[in-house]
Amino acid sequence: MKLYKKIILGVAACVSLSACNDWLDVNTNPNTPISTDAEFHQRVPWMQFYMSHIYHIVASNTSFYCGHFYRNNAREGGAAKWQLDSSTRASNAQQWFFTQVGVNCNDLYNQAMEAGAYHYAGAAKFFRAYGFMMLTDIFGEVPYNEAFGEKPSPAYDNGKTIFLGCIADIDEAIQLFSRQQEAINGVTPKTLAEGDSWNGGDADKWLKMCYLLKARWLNHLIKKESGSYKEGKYDAQEILNCLAKAQQSNADNTLIRHTDTNTPSHDVLGWNEPVDYSALYSCIGMNSNIYITKSYYDNLTNFDGKGMEDPRADKFIPWTRSVKSSTTPVDIKWSEDGKWRRSMGVDMQTDILSQSGPYALSFNTSTQSWYCDSPSRQGDTIYVWTTCGGTGYSGGVDILYRRNKSYDSSALSGVFYARATSPTYMASYAEACFIKAEVLFRQGEKSGAFTAYKDGVKASIDAVNDQIAVWTSEDTNLNSCPSFTHIEQTEIDNFLNNGLGNADNLTLGKIITQKMLAMPFSNENWNDMRRYDYDTNIFMNWNKPYYYRTTPAGFTYCPEGESPRRWKQASYELTYNTKNLSAIGAEVPGAAELGAGWYNSNVICTLQVWWDSKQQ
Repeated sequence: MKLYKKIILGVAACVSLSACNDWLDVNTNPNTPISTDAEFHQRVPWMQFYMSHIYHIVASNTSFYCGHFYRNNAREGGAAKWQLDSSTRASNAQQWFFTQVGVNCNDLYNQAMEAGAYHYAGAAKFFRAYGFMMLTDIFGEVPYNEAFGEKPSPAYDNGKTIFLGCIADIDEAIQLFSRQQEAINGVTPKTLAEGDSWNGGDADKWLKMCYLLKARWLNHLIKKESGSYKEGKYDAQEILNCLAKAQQSNADNTLIRHTDTNTPSHDVLGWNEPVDYSALYSCIGMNSNIYITKSYYDNLTNFDGKGMEDPRADKFIPWTRSVKSSTTPVDIKWSEDGKWRRSMGVDMQTDILSQSGPYALSFNTSTQSWYCDSPSRQGDTIYVWTTCGGTGYSGGVDILYRRNKSYDSSALSGVFYARATSPTYMASYAEACFIKAEVLFRQGEKSGAFTAYKDGVKASIDAVNDQIAVWTSEDTNLNSCPSFTHIEQTEIDNFLNNGLGNADNLTLGKIITQKMLAMPFSNENWNDMRRYDYDTNIFMNWNKPYYYRTTPAGFTYCPEGESPRRWKQASYELTYNTKNLSAIGAEVPGAAELGAGWYNSNVICTLQVWWDSKQQ
């Protein structure tokens, strides 16, 4: 609970912070706190909470472009079907960063530097870099140099300016986390532990996280010329240098562990939800009608066509309590006791979406069995929602979800990453391994690439096992569900030694696909799809959704031969900052072809962001 106490303190100190400066000082209420009242250590938990939530809320949408998940709704379902006129989480991304995190960066930095609290100043540079890099990843251009200033309508900066600015900020963050904090005028500054809810004040973990993010971002530049990263070019050696100083094991991960107490402390500037549970639970876990796809299923159950299941398959694919019958499809997996049935994957390469499928499953309380209330979709009971339960927010008896709370026989397991208490991985050793494997493979060093690739898979499996141990120690009854059983070492070794191939047959596709399996809800999935131009030779068992390819209305927003490359700006930018948005068009790759109103064009989402283009 220490983490959430820090968040609560941050909320109390920062709830009234705003982007305004001095213009209303004449009306300042001496009994109401203002931005200068918050001490630097009180800002950090607030910023950490919103930064992690913004990133993962956005990722809960962008990951659907990549064909691993489907939801029957306009937003995520539209992303999964490539119907790009559907809504995104653009407002969450822009507004939450600018008003909850970014507005605190300058004050945090200045206060911390004045106090000799260099680790807090490093955190300020980290947050600024992390937030603006996320925004340029998804929008391309946003107000950057004039953000948080006096102008009500700040000018936009181009993608290269923002990208290089973020790299400069993360470089400064590295320098600051490397310094020892010092007393100023005899006053010893607060230790990082007093405000840090992510790493418990461990500056070394912050350093490793900064180096990983720098490597991640520099690796986006594969379409640029080789050269110095400081000039916006692809710098393979600098990426490897960063990875040598990033995470070296799972012990170095920046990991947020969540609780599910339904705390009365709520997210006051967002959705007014409890602050203790995972953001992905808010967007994915607590919601219905979300399914895994056949592409995702096949990569977990028959990776590389070797007929060998990934040890994580039972944890990443949802299960439901069920009873086997004579009509049960033979390819469905059951638990050893025959009481749990695993989901199949929705085949996005068929017309299932055009035929009103998959139809939501229902539970018959009389027979205590599953059915589909649609004469033409009876077979859709093979698809199990990813919906997760919980004891706090949803008031369940355990962390299983029950379609009908009165019947244990209606239980669904949920999935590993989306439970209320699922850990949030802000920086992981697994990702560091996969980036290293990619860079070495591109350099022709297949032996080193294979070692890093294999290490990345192992790191992901071990992290899953660690969290399963936490859940089952809290409730031993969960052991009866295959989603919570311990992965045995013999199973891990067998997959690592026989399921991944070898250095000679290693491909870029295997590296990227395993990276996506380890990080299923991350903006990096969409970034990787764009970096490699949605190449079906790289993204295993994936293709553009059949619904998109056969629904001409989708071509209005994503013409044939194009693909999702960015988000349209949030509505308030389109309405209130139109002049500046229009002006930056001269520097946007491909905007000239769309005309003066390029930012409102139907095909705006197909324009490449700077790092995704060959523009230098």
